[in-house]
Amino acid sequence: MATAIRLTREVRFSVDRDWAGQIDFDRPIHNSWGGWPSAVGLVPYLCLRASVTGSPDPVTGYLCNIKRIDELLRSTAIPLAARKLDQRGWKLSAEQLLQILWPAVAAETPSPATLAELTLLSTPYLRYAIKREQTEMVTLTQQFEFSAAHRLHCPALSDDENRQTFGKCNNPHGHGHNYVVEVSVTRDPEAAGGAPGCVLPLPEFERIVDTHVIEVLDHKHLNEQVPQFAALNPSVENIARVIFDLLKDHVAPATLSNVKVFETPKTWAEYGRAEYGPAE
Repeated sequence: MATAIRLTREVRFSVDRDWAGQIDFDRPIHNSWGGWPSAVGLVPYLCLRASVTGSPDPVTGYLCNIKRIDELLRSTAIPLAARKLDQRGWKLSAEQLLQILWPAVAAETPSPATLAELTLLSTPYLRYAIKREQTEMVTLTQQFEFSAAHRLHCPALSDDENRQTFGKCNNPHGHGHNYVVEVSVTRDPEAAGGAPGCVLPLPEFERIVDTHVIEVLDHKHLNEQVPQFAALNPSVENIARVIFDLLKDHVAPATLSNVKVFETPKTWAEYGRAEYGPAE
């Protein structure tokens, strides 16, 4: 099976519909870490990530010099975003902007690298992505949070086996986590049957997740109060699968593509349709 390296570069910038026509793109960049164009006044802070794939040069080890990706995004993608915002203002959705940026960035991606994915983060908790395999489709991903207690315990195992397997997590009284959940849904924003220009209207997406996941799991003892875990050990792996099942029939006309659950900042599990096997 062929293998390839995937390299991702992120640029940060600030531009909105009111300021877009006033930006001087020729001015020096003094703080690329904080973002350029910088946030003069109260304007959105955005991130654009370009992921490229290919085989690294055998001598340098480089797939692509990241300076060339920076130049591409800053000379092509950000000014194009500014022009479109200046022309269309608030009527331009994040999904539509990303679809406008894709062909411009893909056409200028430095050889031999190939643009694999382009991601726009409108907040630290909300992002939109296009992948090369289906450039008409946009994936919307947003984070949510809930707090819950659980006990890791399998009735099929003896008490001693449970203690050896799960350690402190087998405490009979349970223990708690502040779980962070990332839910990803995918759709062609221009396809019939939904709100034009968006995967799902964001307030509707948030209502769906709140109703079918957060209200069901938040501030509950999962083993004792959530029917889905009455006979299912509430590991982070199983929590991801349960959340997927709670949501999969409620996101039409979009398709639920992935659910990622962070049990701690160092431990998470995800379940979905693409990279992680077909969800039934």
